[in-house]
Amino acid sequence: MCGICGVVRFDGARPEESLLRAQLRSLRHRGPDDHGLWIGGAAGLAQARLSILDLSAGGHQPLANEDGRLQLVCNGEFYGADAQRESLRALGHVFSGRSDSEIALHLYETHGDAMLAHLRGMFAFALYDADRARLLIARDRMGKKPLFYTHDAHRLAFASEAKALLLDPSVPRDLIER
Repeated sequence: MCGICGVVRFDGARPEESLLRAQLRSLRHRGPDDHGLWIGGAAGLAQARLSILDLSAGGHQPLANEDGRLQLVCNGEFYGADAQRESLRALGHVFSGRSDSEIALHLYETHGDAMLAHLRGMFAFALYDADRARLLIARDRMGKKPLFYTHDAHRLAFASEAKALLLDPSVPRDLIER
């Protein structure tokens, strides 16, 4: 179990680092082994890590692709990652560690949004594409790993737990029925 959180600002403003750090602290019980924070332009991603598959520093998140234009935070496990890693290596992708989470970066480079059809497992992740100024958030089909989000005209924010989102005073406390 890990904890992830982040925000993308639609108005181009830099995310509040102090708020992201507070949200990350609220998720530390989900991942006591490591934590990471990345802010670039109008986006910020953070992860509290529970090291299971890749115990090395190569599994530190947020993870970046080779040129740093993609950033990823993930909670969960991708099944069949070793076979996918070998297939992606054959296409010329370079991996920095043994983390199964890293395959999501390279699947996105190869397939774009269609990468979701290539993922099996129990996961929730956020992938920021700096070239497109775009955030892709997704979770497994069964919803095994939690992913909460909120959005308004200024930003989209997400977290593994609602309590992390509620640390932001601008997040509404009322439920909206649709």
